[in-house]
Amino acid sequence: MGDTRWKPSVTVAAVIERDGRYLLVEEMTSDGLRLNNPAGHLDPGESLLQAAVRETLEETAHPFEPEALVGVYMAALHRPRTGEHITYLRFAFCGRVGDAIPGRLLDQPVVRTLWMTPDELRACPERHRSPLVLQCIEDHRAGRRLPLNALYTAESIHTLGQSGA
Repeated sequence: MGDTRWKPSVTVAAVIERDGRYLLVEEMTSDGLRLNNPAGHLDPGESLLQAAVRETLEETAHPFEPEALVGVYMAALHRPRTGEHITYLRFAFCGRVGDAIPGRLLDQPVVRTLWMTPDELRACPERHRSPLVLQCIEDHRAGRRLPLNALYTAESIHTLGQSGA
């Protein structure tokens, strides 16, 4: 009968604010150019924090140091062009970034990074990759923070990545 168990797609996101502006990526999707928080999928063998650091560096060329968990989010999205129905489980972290590393290329499909105010982002919801983009920023602005020690990663996760599973 196959595997019929429902499995949401686990992702991480970075909510990075500097001088009232938030670091975003503009990326090419099946629905065209869209705005997103620096974000991506959790890979085998890594913790949620490691994934957030890696994805932020890959998508923005900025080193990221998570300081708190902003929230855990779920959203079911339908991609009209591909017909896909995907449920995302997103862990959003806030923290500090260093300066962009000169010469470091951004992972495809990221086209560029940009810093936007919340008002600029609110003015273009049709350009958001998902409704979670703005929700994470609104929650950050509202002061939502959970300590990083609220997350636990068993050592077995790290050995999972080494076995190639």
